Amino acid sequence: MRLVNRRPSREAALLLAALPFVLLLLAYLFGSAARLADNPADKLLPWPSTLLESLRSLALEPDRRTGAVLLWSDTAASLGRLAAGLALATLVAALFGIAIGLVPLAGALLGSFVAALAMIPPLAVLPILLIVLGTGEASKIGLVALGTGPLLIRDLALRVRELPEELLVKAQTLGASSWHLAIRIVGPLVAPRLLDAVRLQLGPAWLFLIAAEAIAATEGLGYRIFLVRRYLAMDVILPYVAWITLLAFAGDRLLAFLGRRLFPWARSGA
Repeated sequence: MRLVNRRPSREAALLLAALPFVLLLLAYLFGSAARLADNPADKLLPWPSTLLESLRSLALEPDRRTGAVLLWSDTAASLGRLAAGLALATLVAALFGIAIGLVPLAGALLGSFVAALAMIPPLAVLPILLIVLGTGEASKIGLVALGTGPLLIRDLALRVRELPEELLVKAQTLGASSWHLAIRIVGPLVAPRLLDAVRLQLGPAWLFLIAAEAIAATEGLGYRIFLVRRYLAMDVILPYVAWITLLAFAGDRLLAFLGRRLFPWARSGA
């Protein structure tokens, strides 16, 4: 049997999925053991027990200076900014993406402009946002929205243009106005694609958020990582990186679940 036709069983698929994680863990344990054998005070690759103790302290013990439990206060701050930025980007994408894809005049007016916006490196705009919006929440939310919004708009506009023209023509012959086309036909049809596009933008959104928090914030996951890096506190950095990864994965799974529940007719099982 050709390799492309061989499909693993459910048990084999689970083992194959776990294998990279196991190999990564073994590589870390080997590297940590080797470095600690040479220097017991080495901070670069702490032993897992050190990581777990640090995580316990971050998750359960109040900070002496602020009184807040750092892991949860940082998580709440970061998730609030991320959710606000993605919600803003999604709303703007729904409005402008449908308009650009459906209305030729809107496409001629805004298509090239949005394409140019999508080419601007969002991190290059961060200093401008900090100057214009200040160092508060607006600049961080704005960076997430600016970094993800133009790509969402372009993706949605392309999806709208892929819709069968016959469908739109038939709706118009039945008396549908441009507004009805957008709200009753195009919107529901492209909503699953918009949700998928948001899922794909979760990774970049976290990148923009952490960059903004590293430069101008007093709390947040990105702020904490860059605060302790000067002390080479890998026992804090590594758990935070793992926690961010887990949050991003959970967000992806949540959006996938919502997609299956809201649009079962359009899901591919991803």
